[in-house]
Amino acid sequence: MQTRRLGKTGFQVGPIGFGAFKIGRNAKIKYPQPYDLPTDAEVASLLDGLIDLGICHFDTAPSYGISEERIGKLLARREVPLVISTKVGELFEDGESRYVFDEKSVRQSVANSLRLLRRDVLDIVLIHTPHDDLRVLQETPVVETLQALKDAGDIRTIGLSGKTPEAASLACKWADLLMVEFNAEDRAHADVIEEAARLDIGVLVKKGLASGHLPASEAIPFALNQTGVTSLVVGGLNLAHMADNLRFAEEANVTP
Repeated sequence: MQTRRLGKTGFQVGPIGFGAFKIGRNAKIKYPQPYDLPTDAEVASLLDGLIDLGICHFDTAPSYGISEERIGKLLARREVPLVISTKVGELFEDGESRYVFDEKSVRQSVANSLRLLRRDVLDIVLIHTPHDDLRVLQETPVVETLQALKDAGDIRTIGLSGKTPEAASLACKWADLLMVEFNAEDRAHADVIEEAARLDIGVLVKKGLASGHLPASEAIPFALNQTGVTSLVVGGLNLAHMADNLRFAEEANVTP
């Protein structure tokens, strides 16, 4: 699979990345259909299959339940050049999300992700915000803390996985990459995606299928043909569906 340059990060990723939410959590979900968590054997088969398809970017987070731990087990048994993105800020405990952006919590989160993913350095760490993302960036030490951890060698690249175009635009002052919501029903980030492209900031799209409410055959080309978009992160537990997603990306005639 042809890869694409992820802005100034130095990473190359394919047009489709794997969103690892469903391998770790099935509570308080936004998907139209409920699902059971896969077994360890099923997860191993799925992740191996994704790698064999050529998918080289996995996206996870502490709030995705046991997702980081399961990806860490894969990395421990199979040496592959994967780009792993994870996050800080949102925790999911006792069935509820809570957000913490103080320095101690952010440092603890990064240390925990390093341990669970079994890595000496994290490829990508994104700030995982609630809807008041502008306040988070302006009134908490999370950006400065991630910059310090990057300078210390614990993280290679940092960015924002937020909610609003205003916060994404503000993040362009310091971010190596952005993760933004973008699909045919939500084009609010179109201008900031183009702004990021001008600044050589990589852009990953989340919720490009509107949490499963849009057909992949239409949603994937729509997202990938937006100027400035590097890759679309898609979740799922069905390997055949992920193969179809790659085919839709290839049929879109998207160039790196």
